[in-house]
Amino acid sequence: MQSYIKLFAIVILTSLVSVGFAQEAATPTIGTEEAGTLSFPYMAEITGDDVYVRSGPGTNFYYCGKLSKGDKVKIIGKQFSWARVVPPVGSFSWISIQYVSIDPDNSTVGSVTGDRVRVYAGSDFRKPLHSMTLQGKLDKSDKVKLLGEQMDDYYKIVPPSFAYLWVSINFTKPLKQVIVVAPTVGPSTDKPPAVEPTTEPNDTPDKVVPEPVLPKTALEIYSALKEQFDAERAKPIDQQNYADIKEALIKIAMDKTADKVARYAEFVLKQIKDFELVLEVSKAVRLQNEQLQKIRERIDKARATRLAAFEDLGRFAVVGQLQTFTTYGPGHYRIIDKSGKTICYALPSPQVPQTQLSKLIGRNVGLVGTVEPHKQTASALVRFTEIAELE
Repeated sequence: MQSYIKLFAIVILTSLVSVGFAQEAATPTIGTEEAGTLSFPYMAEITGDDVYVRSGPGTNFYYCGKLSKGDKVKIIGKQFSWARVVPPVGSFSWISIQYVSIDPDNSTVGSVTGDRVRVYAGSDFRKPLHSMTLQGKLDKSDKVKLLGEQMDDYYKIVPPSFAYLWVSINFTKPLKQVIVVAPTVGPSTDKPPAVEPTTEPNDTPDKVVPEPVLPKTALEIYSALKEQFDAERAKPIDQQNYADIKEALIKIAMDKTADKVARYAEFVLKQIKDFELVLEVSKAVRLQNEQLQKIRERIDKARATRLAAFEDLGRFAVVGQLQTFTTYGPGHYRIIDKSGKTICYALPSPQVPQTQLSKLIGRNVGLVGTVEPHKQTASALVRFTEIAELE
């Protein structure tokens, strides 16, 4: 009798253990995460309007675009209250044009010509020289898709596969996920694990934590500024501008915690000072040359105007009143108009009799001869071989 009682107790205990294991094994799991949590990557819906897409996980990073309510994003990771997402449609990156060779048969495709070439997060609200969030690096022969635009010696390209951006996770709502249900353990089933879709999205909001302050280190900022400085030096001298770079370097140089980086910044600032001096001298020389050119143009224009002022008088080179002009020695004359203003100067050839000239002083005459510049007065000189009195 005691043997039957023991056997009955063993059967009951075995049944309870089997039920316990079966209930524990039937608990649903999502991927390899704990029950009720999401596995990456997953799709999410934006729950607000004008939600910023930023270059990094924090409000101190510049924004690259905006999303609206109902837009979908693919979330591939999380950091604090920020979701790392695949760049949405319309996103782009920057790459230096000096490291890209465009395919002659396809202007939308470029090949990288250097190793470890930096790619930066692009924004329509920020110039490429000020877009300092590094997304990754490309190596020689890697291909990039060009978007047909360039600015400040940078090409706008489709974000490479390693590029990602960031959205506040508080404005995202996960879409439907796949739940993996483990098999029931026991003699009653030999079926494989079942995969069933959930009918509702995970609406459990993440706990809101203070947004992290993740400023770039002084060395990272200096390295980006040094690249900008080198790019600026490569430009033609009349296009170089170091104002923004200098302002940022001064902040690093004045940072007492920057240590060696502050000294690096001071060295580059000295170089900028020398370059700016060269720019000032170059600008002054250029302005001086422009002024001289304008003076020459005015002189040439005035001379042409005066020469053009002489009318076509048939056989006469000039017509006017003959007057003596002894400033440059005897034998020189000048022709004046009715108002007494000098039209030109005149010099007779030896074949013109002096007696004829003396009789025509103060008379209206016509001179036959050639017109040439009068160097002493920057006016015109008529060398005449014949003179005739006019009525």
